[in-house]
Formats: sequence, structure tokens, C-alpha cells
Amino acid sequence: MSEMMDQLQSTITGRSPLVYIYSPEEERIIRGIRELAAGESTPVRLWSSVMGLEGAAAETTDPVKAILSIISQDLRGMIVLRDLAPFMSDPHVVRALREAYNDGRLKHDRVVFLLCADMNVPEALKKEVHLLEVAPPDESDIAAQIHALVAENPDYVIPEDVIRQVILALKGLTENEISYVLHRACRLKNADKDQLLDEIFAEKKNVVKKSGFLEFSPPRWRVDGIGGLDNLKDWLLKRQHMFTREALDAGVPIPKGLLMMGVSGCGKSLAVKTISSLWNIPMFRLDMNLVFSGMYGTPEEAFHRALKTIESVAPAVLWIDEIENALGLDESGDRIASHIFSSFLTWMQEKPPLIFIAATANKIQALPAEVLRKGRFDEVFFCDLPSKEEREDIMRIHLKANGANPDDFDFKMLQIMTEGWNGAEIEQAVISARTDAFYEKRPFNQRDLSNVIGRIVPLSDTMEQQIKAIRSWAFSRATPASKYGKSAAKRG
Repeated sequence: MSEMMDQLQSTITGRSPLVYIYSPEEERIIRGIRELAAGESTPVRLWSSVMGLEGAAAETTDPVKAILSIISQDLRGMIVLRDLAPFMSDPHVVRALREAYNDGRLKHDRVVFLLCADMNVPEALKKEVHLLEVAPPDESDIAAQIHALVAENPDYVIPEDVIRQVILALKGLTENEISYVLHRACRLKNADKDQLLDEIFAEKKNVVKKSGFLEFSPPRWRVDGIGGLDNLKDWLLKRQHMFTREALDAGVPIPKGLLMMGVSGCGKSLAVKTISSLWNIPMFRLDMNLVFSGMYGTPEEAFHRALKTIESVAPAVLWIDEIENALGLDESGDRIASHIFSSFLTWMQEKPPLIFIAATANKIQALPAEVLRKGRFDEVFFCDLPSKEEREDIMRIHLKANGANPDDFDFKMLQIMTEGWNGAEIEQAVISARTDAFYEKRPFNQRDLSNVIGRIVPLSDTMEQQIKAIRSWAFSRATPASKYGKSAAKRG
């Protein structure tokens, strides 16, 4: 039996006369109720404000009259009142529901379900109503839906070796959303694993987009596009296959999260963006500016909804950029938004296992011990200024990306000229050199790059004291993202 059917069966067995079901999946839940009712030879009646109560007079489109009809006619069985949430602000509706509760307490063959896509339980009903939040289809439901769809459409083909990954990727979507995305994906001729997963990620992007404060980050960046940061890349590669049902069933600890701190422009955000393509799971960036804006209610309410939305589309990566600002921490680590900070720490401990938190921080001295301690994040990495070897790697990546032949450049000279530079500055130097050469309608060369490098003042010069303080703070508190990290920290 699926998780939803277990929930419904447990609720009916508990003999609660009034059950509030919070879920957008009306069709799926009614089908489940009918299935359980058939096993007990119990009738099912539906109500809506448009159609009224099945088998009753037309005026029962009014919710109060419908509820009073249930009482006066002593109706039995399972009665489903659909979309009653907007009427819950009417005291007459609340009183009618209390009457139905009192009337049905000793009538164990009657259950009144309030099936709503919105959560709206008045204070006066909280002691009477049994609240049931139905989860999206579980893996057994999704597998059954896939097999039924393929059986009904012989031209649809999902390779057996990718079904497990497809099932895991579909978790968090509703039954209808799963149907839509599978129809789209399977209509692609000879669709492979990547195409199927891309369609699923696109559907999850649409689900999350409706929330307003979560932004889908497409899997465009690859780990081989990062220069240096070998320790960090090795950590990510070793956990590439951890977000699987096999890993969960085997009892393998699923990665919880990763915090990257360090000097601005040294690849923290780029490294986060590679996780999605490397692990084949969607990534969503939480825009805390919108959470604090008040456009979506109070910041605490909006933040809670954001976390619930992420849970609904798991497995997923939640990206929180500049976490020290996102959680309302000032330079000294004082908590400006203490409610959000404490609720986030609690959620980190209790979140579903298939949500990975990827956070970045620049003002690392603003992070309190509660965030940095083991158990919150699996690892805390420090991204320092790149070494000469890493600067060459970064330079080669951006030269190739801009259509140049790296063999035409003197890297020993470029290593010396870019001492103390970060990755973002190297990238911008290459782009500027190409722009200058393009203006003159010719390929860019070593001279163009050298001229640009000579004009740029690196961040390590303008913020020398701040960078020294960052290195000193991180030396004993974080793992170097680079294999040259410790020596770089000592040089600072």
C-alpha cells in the first residue's frame, strides 16, 4: 500500500468525524477514498460550491445548507467537501462544521473530508479537525504510473537502466505533473537519460517558479570548467552517486550540505553551480532579498514556504548565496533576523535526506559557531587566491573558451604577471583582451593579454588587510578547497 493510502486508512481507522486534507491532488485523493470505501462497501458523496452535494437538492451549493443536509438526513459513508477553505472565514460555515463534528462523533460509519489545496483551519476548529497533509506520489506510486503509461502507449520507451533515476527525479511532483512530463519526454524519439532528466528538471523549474522567491539554476557548468580547487572537486566527485535509492537502502549517509567561504572571485559560486550537472539533480537558488521584501507576506512566513517548496521537489540542491546576509547576520555575527536564523538551523537538522544545501559566504567572520559546527554541513571549504599552477589552469580554460590556442601564450610570464589575482580577474582579463583584438578585427594574442593585465589592479592589492584577516580566520577553521591551500594561507 502506498504512503497516501496508508495515511487515509489510518485516518479512517481513527474514526475522526472531521478530516481536513491539505493537498492540491484532488483527483488522486478521491480515487484513494473511493478505493477504501469500496473495500468496506461504504458510499462516497462529493460536494463542491458549483455542483452541490451529490443526491441532494440544488440549493446545497451553499456550504452551510450542504453541511446541515448531511446532519438532517443522517447521511452515512465518506463525504468529501471540495475547496471549502475560502469559506472558512464565514462563522456560519465554522459553526455548521462544529455541528457536523458533534453529530458524527458516535457515528463511526460517517467521515466528512474537507479536501482543500489551501491551508485554512480556523482557530475554532483546530481541536475538532484531524489534519492530514498528503505527500506527493512515493516511489511505488511513480513506478506504477510509469508502467501504466508505457502499457497504454506502446510507442513510449523508457530504458530499463534509467528507470530508477527517472523515478527518483520525479519525486516531489504531483500525479498530473508526472503524467505531463512523461508524455512530453516520451514523445521525443529515442530519448536518452539526459533528455528525460532535462524534461523532469524543466517541470520542477515551473513548479518552483510559482513560489516567486526560488530561482532554477540550469545545469550548464561542468566540474572540468573549474581551474584549481582540487580538494573541493575531489569531494564532489566522490559523492556523485550518493543521491540514489540504493544508497539510502544501503544505509549510506547521504550528504547534507557544503559551505564554501573565502576571498571574493575565487570560484565559490561557480563550484556550487557545477553540483547540479555533476550529480544530475536540479538546483534552486533561494533569493533572500525577495523573502525579506514583504511581497510574499512576513519574512518568516515566506521563508517557511520556500523551505516547504524545496521539500516538495526533492531530490534537489538548495543554493544559498552569501549565507551571512541571507540569514540576517551582521558583521559581528549578531542575528538581525533571529527567527529565520533559528528556524533554518532546525530545518537543517530535520530536512528530508535528498535535499543538499550548498551555501557560500564572503564575510566569514560573521558566521556564528552554530552554523560552522560539524553536523550542520558535511564540510566547510575555504577558497583562497589561486596558486601559480591554478592561475595557469584558469587561464587555459578561459583562453579555450574565447577561441584562443593556449600553446601561443607564455604561461610562465603570465603566472608572474597575475600574482595575487583571483579567478574572476583572470577571466575578465581574457575577455577584455579578446574584445580589444576583436575591435581591430584580428585574433587576440599574448601582447593583448599583457596590456590588459598591466591595467588591472587586483583585489588583493586594494583589500590586502581584509584578505589577510580572512586567511588568518579560516586557517584553523576550514578545509582548503585547493591542494595548495595551507601553503597559500601561510604566505598570507
